[in-house]
Amino acid sequence: MKTVALMAGGLLIALTPVALYASFDGSSFTVHMLLHMGIVAVAAPLLAYGMMDTQFDFSGRVVWMTPVLASVIELIVVWIWHVPASRALASASAHVSLLELFSFLVAGFLLWLVCLRRGHNGEGRLAGTIGLLFTSVHMTLLGVLLALAPRPLYGGGEVSCFGIRLDAASDQQIGGVVMLAVGATSYLMGAVVLLYSVLREQGDVVGEERGW
Repeated sequence: MKTVALMAGGLLIALTPVALYASFDGSSFTVHMLLHMGIVAVAAPLLAYGMMDTQFDFSGRVVWMTPVLASVIELIVVWIWHVPASRALASASAHVSLLELFSFLVAGFLLWLVCLRRGHNGEGRLAGTIGLLFTSVHMTLLGVLLALAPRPLYGGGEVSCFGIRLDAASDQQIGGVVMLAVGATSYLMGAVVLLYSVLREQGDVVGEERGW
């Protein structure tokens, strides 16, 4: 299962630069958000799960990195790149956009790996749950702000989203919805799975103590 996850995550990472350069015209926020979510909400957890407890799992050597700290790091990376000035830089250059996606990958992979690493015992799983829940909250907040902003934050006029012409406001709103639907949901599901494992483990312990 881990091998399949690692291969799937690696394939997504390999395809991301191809998709970026094939679709890049520097205008569509929705295209940016689809690539962003594909990195942090799909590829990163697959890679983290696939590398967990292998020789490539470096999380054991950075024990000071907690799930909440990793979540804060991802928050900083994501929000900095969505400041209008930073977004303008990425929109102007495919190379800068690739650097942006790479920073998303590093921050997202670190978060997922640390949260899964902390999942080897009940206390650790709770820490991982908190880290993923916090990330889901700040992803939700950013997605809502983007979707409900009264005016476009990233330019004006019409943009091309996979060949479809959209006004800048609609493009930004769709991008915000993508962040909500994919990003916030992915982290929330991860938190629920970790929390379920804690409750199931506690139930097994209680059952053993009572002879069930």
